Amino acid sequence: MERSSYASRSSSELAAAASGGGRTLRVIPMRHPLGSGSTSSSSSPWWRAAVGRARAMGPLEWAEAALPCVAWTRKYRWKEDLQADLAAGITVGVMLVPQAMSYAKLSGLHPIYGLYTGFVPLFVYAIFGSSRQLAVGPVALVSLLVSNVLGGIVNPSSELYTELAILLALMVGILECLMGLLRLGWLIRFISHSVISGFTTASAIVIGLSQIKYFLGYNVTRSSKIIPLIESIIAGADEFSWPPFVMGSTFLAILLIMKNRGKSNKRLRFLRASGPLTAVVLGTIFVKIFHPPAISVVGEIPQGLPKFSIPQGFEHLMSLVPTAALITGVAILLFGLGIANICGSFFSSYPATGSFSRSAVNHESGAKTGLSGIIMGIIIGSALLFMTPLFTDIPQCALAAIVISAVTGLVDYEEAIFLWSIDKKDFFLWAITFITTLVFGIEIGVLVGVAFSLAFVIHESANPHIAVLGRLPGTTVYRNTLQYPEAYTYNGIVVVRIDAPIYFANISYIKDRLREYELNLPSSNKGLDVGRVYFVILEMSPVTYIDSSAVQALKDLHQEYKARHIQIAIANPNQQVHLLLSRSGIIDLIGAGWCFVRVHDAVHVCLQHVQNSSSNALKLAVQASGELSDSVSTPKPEKQHRKYYGFFKNLWKARDYAHADGEVQPLLRQNLV
Repeated sequence: MERSSYASRSSSELAAAASGGGRTLRVIPMRHPLGSGSTSSSSSPWWRAAVGRARAMGPLEWAEAALPCVAWTRKYRWKEDLQADLAAGITVGVMLVPQAMSYAKLSGLHPIYGLYTGFVPLFVYAIFGSSRQLAVGPVALVSLLVSNVLGGIVNPSSELYTELAILLALMVGILECLMGLLRLGWLIRFISHSVISGFTTASAIVIGLSQIKYFLGYNVTRSSKIIPLIESIIAGADEFSWPPFVMGSTFLAILLIMKNRGKSNKRLRFLRASGPLTAVVLGTIFVKIFHPPAISVVGEIPQGLPKFSIPQGFEHLMSLVPTAALITGVAILLFGLGIANICGSFFSSYPATGSFSRSAVNHESGAKTGLSGIIMGIIIGSALLFMTPLFTDIPQCALAAIVISAVTGLVDYEEAIFLWSIDKKDFFLWAITFITTLVFGIEIGVLVGVAFSLAFVIHESANPHIAVLGRLPGTTVYRNTLQYPEAYTYNGIVVVRIDAPIYFANISYIKDRLREYELNLPSSNKGLDVGRVYFVILEMSPVTYIDSSAVQALKDLHQEYKARHIQIAIANPNQQVHLLLSRSGIIDLIGAGWCFVRVHDAVHVCLQHVQNSSSNALKLAVQASGELSDSVSTPKPEKQHRKYYGFFKNLWKARDYAHADGEVQPLLRQNLV
């Protein structure tokens, strides 16, 4: 009778302390994951949801899904949108004509193939593309990849070189369509921003150096590695020619000034788009008037639209697969872009993708719909039909200046400074990607950057953050004790939050950390000093997933804890995790009464057990020794053993005392699990 009275009194005192007042804490019952009303639509298979959505779609919705252009054409506002689309299409189209020829030269192709790449893909993407501002066409990075890979297979001056570039467009388009249909764009998320920044910065430097030959007046080795480029530039220094250097430098300065003024002043933003055309027009006029022999020009460009033809060179298909995958990875993964590349390959285009610089100009110019892309295509088609004779005398250094000015924006040294100041790990990723891309080439740089990025992801996943929680004074909120040193912790109880899914790769690390908390008892500032850990509360709200390996490991952990008289409690699992724990038998194993909605409820119940059992164990130890002072002074080993044995024995009996209080009940009824 005395023992029951003491247990009841301890529970009431604890409830008042735990709830921050004089009233008893009411424990919130947790619903069983299979209970009525708890089943959510998220538990149904994804394919069933997809079939349901498909059945609910009408003919018009099917048309919009297949042809995104149907959506914007139905709602097109001719008075408001037409003027904006015309202005944007003309602006970017004028910008694209010289850029397309420049990027074709960078890829090792004749300039006409740049115009072809900016023609058919634009129309196709306007029909199948989902983005209304994306400007499709040739870009510098993809052009460099084409040049670097194909140059190692065939001679750039051969016809096979051009055939393989066109075949590459077909392969890239197929890969983009497959990844779009299978929703594999999430794979790109594993490449961190620091890797992308380091890669693009190094690539921009390589592209700039590859174009410097048109400024110097002599040939430079074709390579995507910086060391051979620098060696070649130094070796040919005695052939340096001043006229192309002066002309190219002048055009580059004009382009950079117009670009910066267009960015800084909204009223002058037309300068940014008209810069490439200005350089081409001025260069052509100068050549036609003065005919300088030291200035190399583009030469004759075929007139007319591209003809339909089936891509050739399929015998080299396997050698192009890695490059096609790489281009697909660095490109924008859109299904419409894949269709554009497939169709473009039948009209002599090489791989196209979205240009960030032209897309930005398109957006700033007020593009509203895909009609702006159609207008760009009309401008390219007009250039092919009527203007190619005027392109004959375009200086090569002018086109090189256009490429260099375009890639200067990719040199992101500010990102490196920023990463150094906030996160050395991300700076390391940036630096290793940057250095390997410069020294070993684009392909190796991408692979190394992605490998290190994935290694960091795997390391973080296999070594998740685990925090010991304490109660913030005056609240029922539990937070990391390292972040909030003033938080209350309780003797004999450790509250642990696992900030990651629990699966085969990290369960060993989690178990090791839990054992550390057991052996290295965290310093506690509340409750009786019981000398060790008797309760481990797992706060599982951040745990989004548990696999079968983790389930088995938790069962093993429970058996180990049970042998050492340690009870596991689970707090706040989500529905999926709770359901898996129930089906796997873990809830039955640890006891349905040890699964809680809140951490505070779990701590409340555990503290009742600790106080009740400690009091009873203390009385037994005093009676056995016959000396009341033993409960205060340091006990001898035999008495200490007897005391803890009594504590363990009463700890498991204490559940009945805790349940005697009408307000503290098991959170799950046994027959529900």
